[in-house]
Amino acid sequence: MKRVVSVMVVVVLVFLGLTYWSLSSTDKTFDTCEIVGLSDVEKIDFERYDSVLVAASTLYEGNSIKNVMQGEQYRKAWSTPVKVPILYLNNLDGNAKVLEEGGGQQTHSLKLQKDNGTLMTLRSVSKDPSPLVPKVAKTLGIENIVVDGISAQHPYAALVVAQLSEKAKILNTKPKVVFVPKHERLSSYNDKYGNRLFLLEYETKGNAKWLGLKNVDSLVDTDDLQELKINNSSKVGININSLVRARLFDLLIGDWDRHAKQWGWAIENIGDSINAIPLPCDRDNAFFNLEGVLPTIISNNALLPEVQSFENEIDFLPGLISPFDVYFMRDIPQSTFEQEAKELQLLLTDEVIEASFSVWSDEIYELDGKELITKIKNRRDDLISYAILFQQELLKSKELTEALKGSEDVKMTKAQMACFNCASN
Repeated sequence: MKRVVSVMVVVVLVFLGLTYWSLSSTDKTFDTCEIVGLSDVEKIDFERYDSVLVAASTLYEGNSIKNVMQGEQYRKAWSTPVKVPILYLNNLDGNAKVLEEGGGQQTHSLKLQKDNGTLMTLRSVSKDPSPLVPKVAKTLGIENIVVDGISAQHPYAALVVAQLSEKAKILNTKPKVVFVPKHERLSSYNDKYGNRLFLLEYETKGNAKWLGLKNVDSLVDTDDLQELKINNSSKVGININSLVRARLFDLLIGDWDRHAKQWGWAIENIGDSINAIPLPCDRDNAFFNLEGVLPTIISNNALLPEVQSFENEIDFLPGLISPFDVYFMRDIPQSTFEQEAKELQLLLTDEVIEASFSVWSDEIYELDGKELITKIKNRRDDLISYAILFQQELLKSKELTEALKGSEDVKMTKAQMACFNCASN
């Protein structure tokens, strides 16, 4: 017995030692991109170039111990250089000026406005999770357990998701990867946002002409849509088929983080009625790849049921049902879920899925492309089963008693909080 206890003690001590070694491998919590082949970035005249070779971040580079304890994730994709076009705001089609800084916790972003009023956003590819690091982690010097979690996100997932969305006939923000040097148009934002890698994409509010949809001229956030519904309950509805298709598509690409603030709505005017078409945004967690001893322990179904790694099969579908789903989709019949699952299967053929990855550089595709394509195909083949199970789980869920994320300031009765169609004048 004493021998068994001694062995267990040794195992625990070794585990703790490896854990601490892995987590203390870097004391940095944030880093920006790394330009290849150009020294002293501050002195470079980027106007002489039309593109740069840049690695999204070298902060997540691992070693054998880190790969075992914290997972291999997408470390190589983050540190692999890719050729990216250079963008000056004054050269953006339609010109652009900075309106304000965005409010994301991990993503640094700038809201832009073009001359025609269209809103766009620069969203940093590199993330800054330092606001989320608990004090105890900082005290113990193990803040890397939070920081390193970003390596589970693919830096270029949004580009492929946009291509797949187009083929699936789902609205998207049309993201592009760009390098923004320091320049006059950035003004006071130069120090924080200059010489960085961004996703340039359309905003989910404001002018909607860029969508090219008939009778659609504006975009609103979820909280604004709720107010529209409350004030005009009989005249405002949502396109339920589009919403179901979009949520099933989320399952297909493994995007588990789909709260209410990650949706915009295209306002389609039909006579004196409004039909709201969903516009998903923020694809940071598509193809989320969680590996390693520590992440596996932390992200179990009991503690974080929604945090799921992108595998050939969905591990725990009940964990993917969000308050957003309960609010908007609880009363949608199973037939609609089955119909949209079948439609996605028809639209997203093997050829379409494979072609969507052509937006990646050869280097990134060689790292992750083939494996992700296989997983998407497997999930597509099982999508009808997932759709039925999703709808059944929705029926089991209870009506909401709290406001959706981002809608805390919307004045609603308790009944109106329960679901979208519960609103009444």
